[in-house]
Amino acid sequence: VKQLLARSRYVLYKKPSAWTDSQKERAGLLFERFPDLKTAHGLSMGLSQIFEHTTDKVFALANLARWHEQVRQTGFKAFNTIARSIENHYQTILNYFDNRSTNASAESFNAKIKAFRSQFRGVKNIEFFLYRLTNLYA
Repeated sequence: VKQLLARSRYVLYKKPSAWTDSQKERAGLLFERFPDLKTAHGLSMGLSQIFEHTTDKVFALANLARWHEQVRQTGFKAFNTIARSIENHYQTILNYFDNRSTNASAESFNAKIKAFRSQFRGVKNIEFFLYRLTNLYA
C-alpha cells in the first residue's frame, strides 16, 4: 500500500489525459482502493479545467458555483478552505477571465525590489535608491 501511494504521487499532479499506460493502471488501482482520493482528484482537476478552458466571466461564475456545490457535497475540509476563499474573493478572481492575466509579474518585481533593498540593509536615500532601481530594472 505504501509503495502504491509513493509511486502514484506524481500521477495525482497530472491531468488524466497526460497519463501513460502504466500511470493509468496505477491510478485505477489507487482510486479503487481509495475512493476519497478519486473524488479529491476529480475536484482538483475540475477547478483546473475551469481556469484553463473558461473564457467568459458569466460562464466562469456559473462553473465556479457548480464546483463550489460539489465541494460542499463532498465535505472535504481542505477544499472547503479553497471554496471559501473563492467565495470571498470571487469578483477579483473573475477579473482573471477578462484577459487571462494575473499579477504575477508585479509580485515578481516586488520580490526583486525587496531582495535589492535587503542586500543593502535598508534604504537611507530614497531618491538614490529609486535611481539605482531604474538603472537596473528599467
